[in-house]
Amino acid sequence: MNKQDKIYVAGHRGMVGSAIVRKLQAMGHTHIVTRSSKELDLKEQNAVRDFFATEKPAYVYLAAAKVGGIHANNVYRAQFLYENLMIESNIIHSAHESGVKKLLFLGSSCIYPKLAPQPLKEESLLTGLLEQTNEPYAIAKIAGIKLAESYRRQYGCNYISAMPTNLYGPNDNYDLNNSHVLPALIRKFHTAKVTNAPSVEVWGTGSPMREFLHVDDLADACFFLLQNYDEEMFVNIGTGEDLTIKALAEMIKEIVGYTGELKWNTEKPDGTPRKLMDVSRLHNLGWKHRIGLREGISAVYAEFAKSEMAKV
Repeated sequence: MNKQDKIYVAGHRGMVGSAIVRKLQAMGHTHIVTRSSKELDLKEQNAVRDFFATEKPAYVYLAAAKVGGIHANNVYRAQFLYENLMIESNIIHSAHESGVKKLLFLGSSCIYPKLAPQPLKEESLLTGLLEQTNEPYAIAKIAGIKLAESYRRQYGCNYISAMPTNLYGPNDNYDLNNSHVLPALIRKFHTAKVTNAPSVEVWGTGSPMREFLHVDDLADACFFLLQNYDEEMFVNIGTGEDLTIKALAEMIKEIVGYTGELKWNTEKPDGTPRKLMDVSRLHNLGWKHRIGLREGISAVYAEFAKSEMAKV
């Protein structure tokens, strides 16, 4: 991948896509193509086909997706399945038609069976039932992996896939109705601190184990894979380390500086008991994460608190 090559980043306004753009710019890449959803509706096949035919990018990062937390995944099931299927199908097929040299499809750790052995190995895909709350999203992401794999087998396309663990970082979604657990906790504790609330409610029991990766580390891994990986098997991207939601909540509470109490709403769902990625394949390729969890959350919270202050 030369610095002058045209690179299309699908989903550049999202947390992942924007991090990939920052990484490419930092590495001196000058020919990055982006389109907002208003400029190009990725669900519309003809529009995507025309875009690829006109722009002819050499490389593609497929980071565009309809995303959300447990609540959003469970409520908007049809949207999550339909929109993600359309986005990935249109981009992957149009990339093939226009002769893209290499494409990286980004999935999610929720593709794995709910009770797959931990840590989650790439070989565990399709060996059991999925977690019900996000099954439509997971099925769409599995379809994306299989599309990349099938275009490779039938047409010889150099399409690779990567499965990130839970992410956090700049441009995260802090809306309590459809955000993931880490940004939701940051908002809850910050609001409680500012309003002097005596307690903060957290969903579930606090017992599930989760792994978290800073999105800048993910972007670094994606850049590394596009340069160095050409195999059919998708690759897990994570830290290989996890902690309980309870420990996460206590860490964020401490970082925010909230002194009230935690109240666990055990009527709410916990989701999958554990989702730790086996990242030995990625480590063996020569890549490892750099940003520690406390360090990463501290930086993210400083940025969030600053933006909240600016609104006042």
